[in-house]
Amino acid sequence: MAVKTKKKVLGKRDLVEEIAKKADISKKDANLALNVILESIGEQLAKGNTVRLIPFGSFEVRHRKSRMGRNPRTGDEIKISARNVPAFKPGKALREAVK
Repeated sequence: MAVKTKKKVLGKRDLVEEIAKKADISKKDANLALNVILESIGEQLAKGNTVRLIPFGSFEVRHRKSRMGRNPRTGDEIKISARNVPAFKPGKALREAVK
């Protein structure tokens, strides 16, 4: 029987600490760098562009068509509007690292 290990969930603060440690920079600088990266990715996706970080993966915008759904409380059918959603597609190196 396989032993289950509790998975750790990293928050932004944990990621900033990890970046600061690995890059040998202050937490303030690591936080600024992470904020700029995330903001830049968001801006590009808002423009409809794809952000490709080889070999990590790609961030892109996908279009979801409108469709009929069901209200879970009442069971009534509702129309779900079409919309654009952000999506991430992992690169080969990331897929191999996670295997």
